[in-house]
Amino acid sequence: MITVAIPTYNRGAIVVETIRRLFALDPPPEAIIVVDQSAEPNEPLARWHREGRIHLIRLDAPSIPRAMNEALLAAATPVVLYLDDDVEPSPGLIAAHEHAHGAAETWAVVGQILQPGEEPRHFEQPEDDLEFHFSHDRGCFVSNVMAGNLSVKRGHAITAGGFDENFVGAGYRFETDFALRLIAAGGRIWFSPDASLRHLKLSTGGLRSFGDHRSSPSPAHSVGDYYFAIHHRGPLWRYALRRIRRNVITRYHLGHPWTVPTKVIGELRGLRLARRLARRGRKLIQPLPEMAHEPAAFH
Repeated sequence: MITVAIPTYNRGAIVVETIRRLFALDPPPEAIIVVDQSAEPNEPLARWHREGRIHLIRLDAPSIPRAMNEALLAAATPVVLYLDDDVEPSPGLIAAHEHAHGAAETWAVVGQILQPGEEPRHFEQPEDDLEFHFSHDRGCFVSNVMAGNLSVKRGHAITAGGFDENFVGAGYRFETDFALRLIAAGGRIWFSPDASLRHLKLSTGGLRSFGDHRSSPSPAHSVGDYYFAIHHRGPLWRYALRRIRRNVITRYHLGHPWTVPTKVIGELRGLRLARRLARRGRKLIQPLPEMAHEPAAFH
């Protein structure tokens, strides 16, 4: 049995369409949890909540990892499937995730994600899974995930601490941090091309609420990557220099040189904030005693 969890932020109409598509799946999910972080309430979601068709959780401030943790704790099924709020699921999405969780060693499954204009294709496995292509057409074990089509064995995910809520702003790399901690705890992550969906990638709401990452002076777009590097890459200064070079010396910035100073400011502010967050220590959910042991397999 699978619970679908959808974090949403300022996506009033599209999240309703996405849930309608989930209602039509065969089989449908056992339950649907929507974590709405928008300032204004969504009446169709509230109505479905009153009718018992979904479980709606409202948060007072946007945080991707917090929304995912809230859904993880609220779910009552062995597996939780996280989906973006702007997707078109394949008809067999739920069944494919359920099948992929049959092996006890598989603690998470990341499904195929087709961005606008993409079709499934074969890629050679990269040396670094940070470069993994989620439109890949063959199943394989991975160490990186995207949270827009990610299912987890609930007990193992809680025991691993869930998602680190220190990934603030756009939360960049929070999924990969979770994946690496899950693997370090003893699990494996399977990429399933059968568990496929299309990501509509709307230009408003969601992460796009934080502005254009190419020109913003806000640390929201870069802090997550630096925080990730502090925990998983090193030395930090080398990672930071490489990231700044890759994100400032681009075709876009060559054509828009007036955006370079604000972009550099955003990078430096993100680096400073990441170091401050790391000094405070990770912000994980506390494991529940009854979740210490997961069944040998999910059927």
